Amino acid sequence: MKTADENGSTVILANDPDADRLAVAEKANGEWIIFTGNEIGALLGWWSWFTFRQRCLDTPASECYMFSSTVSSKILETIAKKEGFNFEETLTGFKWMGNRADTVLKEGKTVLFAFEEAIGFMCGSTVLDKDGVSAAAVCAEMATYVYNEGKTLKGQLNDIFDEYGLHVSNNSYYICHDQKIIKSMFDDIRNYNNTGKYPESCDQYKIKYIRDLTAGFDNSCPDNKPLLPVSKSSQMITFTFENGCVATLRTSGTEPKIKWYTEHRPDPASGMTRSQTEAELQDMVDSIVRHFYQPQKNGLIARTS
Repeated sequence: MKTADENGSTVILANDPDADRLAVAEKANGEWIIFTGNEIGALLGWWSWFTFRQRCLDTPASECYMFSSTVSSKILETIAKKEGFNFEETLTGFKWMGNRADTVLKEGKTVLFAFEEAIGFMCGSTVLDKDGVSAAAVCAEMATYVYNEGKTLKGQLNDIFDEYGLHVSNNSYYICHDQKIIKSMFDDIRNYNNTGKYPESCDQYKIKYIRDLTAGFDNSCPDNKPLLPVSKSSQMITFTFENGCVATLRTSGTEPKIKWYTEHRPDPASGMTRSQTEAELQDMVDSIVRHFYQPQKNGLIARTS
């Protein structure tokens, strides 16, 4: 930010030391706005489709694919439903997206874009992995176009949400060093209030579907069998609420964290504003923490930053 200020730059593109991730910031009204991975994913997903349609008018949308990890924003799914291309979600990690991309490429399909919320992006199919260098180049191209149109990246993001519907995220975690407590917490969800069943609601928010990739359960699928791979070595439960919110609770494979990834994408017909959506999502997160995490009972350590 200091370097950008010294050189009069309004957009920052930053790679991590091994350059497989990309962070983006933009200066507005004298303050730097740092975009989340989901927001960058929305921008690059829109740009990937927009530029592909400029170049390849004759390629059917049904021949094209985009991917994101299951804990990332569903903005690509929403765009795909309107524009007609294929969207698939995979387990967390680019090996899953890269392998799936490789499979559809060998079937003669076109892979446009893939991302995960942890600022990992795959633009096109030259590199079948997250790559911060090519993502930075594509993002610079996009920013140049957007600014030449008299807009900003934040403004373009708002245009995407205006066209396809709001997608608001709230992600964080608690720390727990005791694997027994972690297992007990998730088992309590599977046997909610000693009913022998998963919860049907969280406070006033009714649950429509539950997917448990640890136990191998998904009541949105035939025979309650999930489409994504099941692994008993980690904990992962996803709730889809009737109001459009999706919440995934999962353990980290590398850190003593119990993470949550939540996204609210209300029906555009509801007329909910961004501030209303953010407020309802925060209330839902508070309910999830209170009823499912139970931090006092389980001795969980809150995130400090």
